Amino acid sequence: MEDDTLDGDGLAAFLRGRRLALQPEDVGLRRGPRRRTSGLRREEVAELCDMSVDYLTRLERGTKSKPSQHMAAALARGLRLTPEERNHLFLLCGLRPEARDPRDAHISPGLLRVMDRLQDTPAEIVGPLGDTLQQTPPAVALLGDETRHTGPARSAFYRWFTDPAARARYLPEDHQLHSRVYVSILRAAATAQGAGSSAAVLAAGLQRYPEFAELWQRQEVGLRWSSAKRFVHPEVGRIDLYCQTLLDPDEGQSLLIFTATPGTESYDKLTLLAVLGTDRFAGSDA
Repeated sequence: MEDDTLDGDGLAAFLRGRRLALQPEDVGLRRGPRRRTSGLRREEVAELCDMSVDYLTRLERGTKSKPSQHMAAALARGLRLTPEERNHLFLLCGLRPEARDPRDAHISPGLLRVMDRLQDTPAEIVGPLGDTLQQTPPAVALLGDETRHTGPARSAFYRWFTDPAARARYLPEDHQLHSRVYVSILRAAATAQGAGSSAAVLAAGLQRYPEFAELWQRQEVGLRWSSAKRFVHPEVGRIDLYCQTLLDPDEGQSLLIFTATPGTESYDKLTLLAVLGTDRFAGSDA
């Protein structure tokens, strides 16, 4: 099959098969007592893929509607496909498997399964260059929508040195350590990936910013953050949290989970954010 040839019937069968193989528990949904459907309903998968039920139905019926690169990536994420299954899906769609848009980066199915069970907890999946791929609603309430950025600003490394607003939610006393750790991680990534890689290009572009350039000259590698995180939220003020990290080395992605010590003021503030969600705080994004 050529790269630009849609296999509508093959795609329809694959989508139906993967939908029926998924169970509610696989994506963090409760199995109601009246559920008689084997696998997930179309409505549930459409919501996971952020697309209309009508569009998913047409794809499952084998119409000649060819998904775009972005829609194919959304299907792969929603159906929790492995990298091999994702590549197969792209080929059925008549697309090259490589993601052209960083927003279409394939998210580790294992990390997604864990994240599905953390919808009442601030958690986010981050790529190797600090690009936030997915957040739970409490994480958006805590940190703002970090998936909205485009271009180089997708990287938290880039935003940290180029946009003063990127530092607004972190305690000022911690800014210097954040800067050093970001440079250390980027140096290691650029060295491992080599000249011309995304990490190397990002590092070269940041050289024109004095703080980055000065820290780059220090040749520091191996620096890491403490698990203790101190945030300054625009509505509830300072919040002291702990960050646990779950790594997927194959995808180069991390799941960050933020928690607070029960009985503390920070715990109460975090609970408030989780209850109120993003509606009240969406306008507070810097």
